[in-house]
Amino acid sequence: AALQGALRLQVSAALKEGQVTPTELCQRCLSLIKSTKFLNAYITVAEEAALKQAEESEKRHRKGQPLGVLDGIPVAVKDNFNTAGIETTCASNMLKGYISPYNATVVQKLLDQGALLLGKTNLDEFAMGSGSTDGVFGPVRNPWSYSRQYKGKSVPKSHSEDEESNWVITGGSSGGSAAAVSSFTCFAALGSDTGGSTRNPAAHCGVVGLKPTYGLISRHGLIPLVNSMDVPGILTRCVDDAAIVLGSLAGHDPKDSTTIQDNFKPFELPNLTDVSKLSIGIPKEYHAPGLSSEILALWSKAADLFKNAGAKVIEVSLPHTCYSIVCYHVLCTAEVASNMARFDGLEYGHRSDMNRSTESMYAATRREGFNDVVRGRILSGNFFLLKQNYENYFIKAQKVRRLIANDFVKVFGSGVDILLTPTTLSDAVPYMEFIKEDNRTRSAQDDILTQAANMAGLPAITVPTALSKRGLPVGLQFIGHSFQEKQLLTVAKWFEKQVKFPIIQLEEVMRHDHNVFQHQKSASFS
Repeated sequence: AALQGALRLQVSAALKEGQVTPTELCQRCLSLIKSTKFLNAYITVAEEAALKQAEESEKRHRKGQPLGVLDGIPVAVKDNFNTAGIETTCASNMLKGYISPYNATVVQKLLDQGALLLGKTNLDEFAMGSGSTDGVFGPVRNPWSYSRQYKGKSVPKSHSEDEESNWVITGGSSGGSAAAVSSFTCFAALGSDTGGSTRNPAAHCGVVGLKPTYGLISRHGLIPLVNSMDVPGILTRCVDDAAIVLGSLAGHDPKDSTTIQDNFKPFELPNLTDVSKLSIGIPKEYHAPGLSSEILALWSKAADLFKNAGAKVIEVSLPHTCYSIVCYHVLCTAEVASNMARFDGLEYGHRSDMNRSTESMYAATRREGFNDVVRGRILSGNFFLLKQNYENYFIKAQKVRRLIANDFVKVFGSGVDILLTPTTLSDAVPYMEFIKEDNRTRSAQDDILTQAANMAGLPAITVPTALSKRGLPVGLQFIGHSFQEKQLLTVAKWFEKQVKFPIIQLEEVMRHDHNVFQHQKSASFS
């Protein structure tokens, strides 16, 4: 009964009042991880360490001295953040068995707040992908594949087909983190966002995905993909929770020179009642080729929602959007080629037995350690960086990136407060359909609505909005002014309240943990 109350009301308050203990909460989440193992959301589960952390949290709660709102709250972290004492693999053979000697700054901040680290979540290898299907530990299954909402609307030819080929992808590359939050195995999770890798899976899994402004949260200890675009992302079940996690993580880090110098003051989101002073921009270029009619209708409906509530809704133009995905591909692969050079078999990670020469050992190590996707991006990036190509590709792409960033500056300078766009082109596709196309083609399609915010360094959040005709989640994206996370999250919270997105009804897990899923409101620890 105490646990039911905690999930229905406020978990943090229930912990303080002793209605539920951190150990009980931790054990229930660990139990759920075991009963949802088929989702493949986790690569490593740190059961022993999490229970030890729960014990310490319990002592603090007994004394009435919790470290903060997150004390005793179970969280998970994408497996490309370094964690001392827990394996960090990036879902690659190159780093299998690698244990970092230090924690990433964001991980350390969570632990300093008393959060319970349950484990490391699955991803595309080195976060290169948009489906969480290309990691060495296998694909992540979307929890909604096993929901009443989806199963009630999908008509398989046979039972075996339903189980084996009808499940849908989570999106990526932070699919493990999105699935972990969506399936109630943790209350918040960290992802990384380079071109939409937090927002894309959040939209497909029916959770909130926040990409903060570049430089607001430290990247120290996040294994880099594209240094100039990577941002640690936050996945939670409601906007308020995202604001709380952001408050714990944001601020200057002396170990990351790209972080802001000013101190960050955590904020509590107000309940917005009057949106009449808001100006919402609808970028016409986001009506992209391939955008499903269902998502287009939902986008229009959301714009009308703001308009009817009194907000000013105007169509705006971001003219260089059509070049952004090509520009992103050039810059992304160029930085990938540079970053992946560190994995040479000499210092850490996999090392080939090939010993004819140092050069042959390098080549064999990288051939054995990286999958085709990673090797392909390294090859592309090195091509763009060749002396004869550098001006025509890399430098030109940097100039186009500046034009894309300037488009946003002009629109926000014209009085627009928030941009409203789709997050994805469609709802989640079945795995068997997804793998018919190669990773590069899929990533180009799936990042089209999200990567421009990374190139401009702007904050963006996806909010679960409705279920598609197939019973799968669809999210919409809000993009805000640089470092104006409070305004962005306040508007997102208002929108979340209006749309009343339904809770997932997980049939498979209900049999094991009926009590957890019988509520009609998402669990919030805020």
